[in-house]
Amino acid sequence: MVEEAEELFSKGQEALKKDKRLEALALFEKAFKIEPENPRYQSFLGLCIACERGKIKEAITLCERAIQAEPRKVEGFLNLGRVYLSAGLKLRAIEVLRKGLKIDNKNPEIIAELQSVGLRNKSIVPSLSRDHFLNKYLGIILSKLGFR
Repeated sequence: MVEEAEELFSKGQEALKKDKRLEALALFEKAFKIEPENPRYQSFLGLCIACERGKIKEAITLCERAIQAEPRKVEGFLNLGRVYLSAGLKLRAIEVLRKGLKIDNKNPEIIAELQSVGLRNKSIVPSLSRDHFLNKYLGIILSKLGFR
């Protein structure tokens, strides 16, 4: 049974890499039914549920349970971050992805995900709003000079 679940999970990961999320969802669900306490199955099932069915609360619960069970595994943070992004919760996603980056600061998937989100630099003059002309133009000038 455990070998069957692992085989289904591996096929699900391959399908996910090929962007066949519906197929991956079906495979992860089957693996999860065989072994519901496996954190990896919970995490990837959560990701697919969020992307394919839009069940964000259920997806977050599954991903958080996976992180609680294996807090040193980066893929749990990556999947939860992606769930938050699919829900439009950008700040929460960034927070979770940064926690994952603290565990493995060279993880290329987390780095790529954070770059795709498009992080902004801090304001030059924090007491002024980000849209204030001083912040805007000082930022442009410092960027062109290579200081930012």
